Amino acid sequence: MDEVFKALADPSRRRLLDSLNSRNGQTLRELCAGLDMARQSVSKHLAVLAAAELVTTQWRGREKLHYLNAAPINAIADRWITHYHRPRAQALADLKTALEQGPMDPFVYTTYIRTTPEQLWAALTTPSFTQQYWGATLESDWRPGSTITWTQGDWSHTDPDQVVLEANPHTRLAYTWHTFTPDFAPSVGLDADLGAKLAAEPRSKASFDIEPLGELVKLTVTHDGFAPDSVLRGMITEGWSHIIANLKTLLETGSVLPEPAAQDA
Repeated sequence: MDEVFKALADPSRRRLLDSLNSRNGQTLRELCAGLDMARQSVSKHLAVLAAAELVTTQWRGREKLHYLNAAPINAIADRWITHYHRPRAQALADLKTALEQGPMDPFVYTTYIRTTPEQLWAALTTPSFTQQYWGATLESDWRPGSTITWTQGDWSHTDPDQVVLEANPHTRLAYTWHTFTPDFAPSVGLDADLGAKLAAEPRSKASFDIEPLGELVKLTVTHDGFAPDSVLRGMITEGWSHIIANLKTLLETGSVLPEPAAQDA
């Protein structure tokens, strides 16, 4: 946490985060031009932000794109906001919200888990695992082009467009997001109007990149393919944050996170 606070203490680094909050997935050249900062200065600040895990990167062809990573902010929020009276930490809560905004941007989340690539792959593809940390099962032979049967509570669905896109064991997994059928919304407590809006959106995509780093494994989750003003994009931030935290805790401790206790107003 010390690295995160130190990274946020510099106004130039906060400007970089603000820039990525406005438009996620920028190259170094775009960040330099948008902030009128020297390339060397921006590179140094990005290195500090990356070391604090506030920024993560992905390659698109020959371009290196920079994304906000909400994981450290969530960790600070869980460590401090849940233990103190919320008004005293409102500035931090506002920062967490700001870092997770951007309806049309891809959702990118990086975390580090004390596990192996093989165990993490099993956790992503084995129904008994996903049920524990997600509350859903995804059943497939995990070959590109194969369908996925998605079950969540009393709802279950298989669709010809609900498929595996990429499957490189222990390295990368990608699939299309599930189908919003009319019976999905009431099964998870959503109203019919919201369910209809979700069903009207184009199908999005989730991908998982796995990279071994000594005793740790770096997991980067990317959810993209959203329509402008996507309703789903506004909903998945909280959902993915909880799922990934549960996954990390399960693999490192053998149990998922406890449900949060009720807080006094």
